[in-house]
Amino acid sequence: MKLNPWKQNPWFESVAVAQRRAKKRLPAPVYAALVAGSERGQTLDDNEAAFKEIQFAPHVAGLKTERSMATRVLGIDISLPVIISPTGVQAVNPEGEVAVARAAGSRGTIMGLSNFASKSVEEVTAANPNTFFQMYWTGDRDTMVQRMQRAHAAGVKGLMATLDWSFSMGRDWGSPEIPEKVNFGAALKLGPQVILRPAWLWSFARTFQIPDLTAPNLAAPGAKKGPTFFGAYYEWMTTPPPTWEDVVWMREQWAQISGTPFLLKGVGRVDDAKRAVDSGVDAISVSNHGGNNLDGTPASIRLLPPIASAVGDQVEVLLDGGIRRGSDVVKAVALGARAVMIGRAYLWGLAANGEAGVGNVIDIMRSGIDSSMLGMGVSSLDELRPELFDIREGFSRRAGVEGRSLSEL
Repeated sequence: MKLNPWKQNPWFESVAVAQRRAKKRLPAPVYAALVAGSERGQTLDDNEAAFKEIQFAPHVAGLKTERSMATRVLGIDISLPVIISPTGVQAVNPEGEVAVARAAGSRGTIMGLSNFASKSVEEVTAANPNTFFQMYWTGDRDTMVQRMQRAHAAGVKGLMATLDWSFSMGRDWGSPEIPEKVNFGAALKLGPQVILRPAWLWSFARTFQIPDLTAPNLAAPGAKKGPTFFGAYYEWMTTPPPTWEDVVWMREQWAQISGTPFLLKGVGRVDDAKRAVDSGVDAISVSNHGGNNLDGTPASIRLLPPIASAVGDQVEVLLDGGIRRGSDVVKAVALGARAVMIGRAYLWGLAANGEAGVGNVIDIMRSGIDSSMLGMGVSSLDELRPELFDIREGFSRRAGVEGRSLSEL
């Protein structure tokens, strides 16, 4: 007999359910920080809504009994075409990125770790050896090299360079108030909101921890702690934006230090994709930073087909943005992605149920991919192609194609 028959089952059936549970569990400012977005939220909304314009045309018979969703990304075999996108300061759970890394490893996939993370690269690679380290263009070149060397020494399997950021300010729904550090003053000010979320508060209290809002992977050599998140953000804002020559330099430095793959994240234009290829990158991620960057940018999935068509035979192409279910993954692969990267989806899982919640999200993706492949009558990812779907005319956006506007003709 259950002692508490009203206790909620920790398992959830969709990412939307995980998000609702995260909203109930997290203090309002923490939840709002995960929602994020920019300006009117146009790109944030379109990232998810665009997938509705790609419709299935399932078969009625002749479906495949055996199906495989295994693939290979940058030399690493993974069990499904879903990897963890790097996100900063995952202090929604005491274990943060370490819990995410363990969940990803247990499901046979890759962990992406932000240099704005709340856990060190050494802790995360110990939890999942198949970790890619992500860097922004922040600090001077000597500092960047030092951070690359540290990541390599920790055993990461590749470097992601995220350069798609324009420091767009302001949200129509208001930005959350996040303290620079958790101290007595912050506790006093935010206490009324935190006390309304006792389960979240207890998750930290029982481990004798407080939410860590520092970035340990940006710590100077010999320093005990890294800068606060806002300190790290200030360094980023005051670093001159990179040129294409800087991209080449970054890729060359990583090749000398590590020799492992280099991925450029944030590509949204065909001409930029071609410049990335010319710069020697091994892979690109078609991304608009989850709708957190320049609002009004088209959904990533709309930008994918022309980019994959232009450079997909020269570099691996990934997609990041708006993935909430396995059918979204199948659509992205059919339109040219080798795999997708998920961000908010696993953060909702982490907030809702820690490591198990992240694993739950990946399992949801796996189940949805399998169901979609079954209905479409395919046995492997290689068989997926746009012709299998009903795609609304004018769906794609061809930014950076000579002689074309953003709208596909």
